[in-house]
Amino acid sequence: MVSKRFVLKRLILLVPVLFGVASLVFAILHLAPGDPARVILGQRASAEQVAQVRQELGLNDPFMVQYVRFLTDAAQFKFGQSYQIAKGTPVRQVLMDKLPVTIELALYGQAIGLLLGIPLGVLSAVKQDTLTDHATRIGALAGISVPIYWSGPLLILFFSIYLGIFPTSGRISSTIFLDNTWTLLGMELPLTGMVTIDTLLLGRLDAWFSAVQHMFLPAVTIGVYSMALVSRMMRSSMLEVVRQDYMRTARAKGQGEKITVLKHGFRNALIPVITVVGIQFGTLLGGAVLTETVFGIGGIGTLLVNAIGATDYPLVQGTVLTFALLFTLVTLGVDITYSYLDPRIQQ
Repeated sequence: MVSKRFVLKRLILLVPVLFGVASLVFAILHLAPGDPARVILGQRASAEQVAQVRQELGLNDPFMVQYVRFLTDAAQFKFGQSYQIAKGTPVRQVLMDKLPVTIELALYGQAIGLLLGIPLGVLSAVKQDTLTDHATRIGALAGISVPIYWSGPLLILFFSIYLGIFPTSGRISSTIFLDNTWTLLGMELPLTGMVTIDTLLLGRLDAWFSAVQHMFLPAVTIGVYSMALVSRMMRSSMLEVVRQDYMRTARAKGQGEKITVLKHGFRNALIPVITVVGIQFGTLLGGAVLTETVFGIGGIGTLLVNAIGATDYPLVQGTVLTFALLFTLVTLGVDITYSYLDPRIQQ
């Protein structure tokens, strides 16, 4: 059982982290070359027009006034409107539209990594220095070494072009159209933005099958990398655990090897693995840019790259702070999982 005091303490510690990230983002973008007013109006705008927009945006105010206003708006998740990528659209709305895409991809990729990486890591540790161990280690090394911009097109070439099983890009077939809401107990509710879940909520099995087909290759692309890292960490952690005294004692009492490994060793070996999984999931949320680009999935990672290239400052600020918030929440989840697996951590 996780104590409320432990969770509250971790939540309080997240505040200075988010404050520091927000301050850093504001300082970097404020000191960066370029004039947001000029970006909005274009290079042909007159000096009078630029001065008017600067006044409307509050860019002529003192630095500290702008800083306090930014922190106040950030606390309310208000970042103004997009300058270039989605002109006139509130940044919050743009993020709400794009964020579910990346979360969906990261969840499936991480799920594939865990479902394959943990069993392979345990098997490799139990069968140390055998053919199974060597094959698993070589596979994990290959999974970590192969870059996404190479493995992604390779999967497309084999499964999409050569075999014709999976589509090459997109999230769902272009011939399928989905409603914007779904009905529960007579109430109209908004969809989640995750197409594989939305199709189930709408009861569209044909659309769900199409969404799964489109999501499979991108999820496998990042899932292979995740699997390789998890399996290597699981193997190393398991090798340390199986040599502990309590494991020898369990064997000496006549307990079976499978029960000893799964009941006594597995839970303790998971603690360092959870750290890797938590950090990796946070990285997947922000680092799925290549996967989204290769497979034509417009998520928040691609949005950030485009916003930087277009000098869309409000969108850059909102996206970076969203990444920071998600990463800190993942860290909180890791800490809570720690304390559940080993209650001594709370002390």
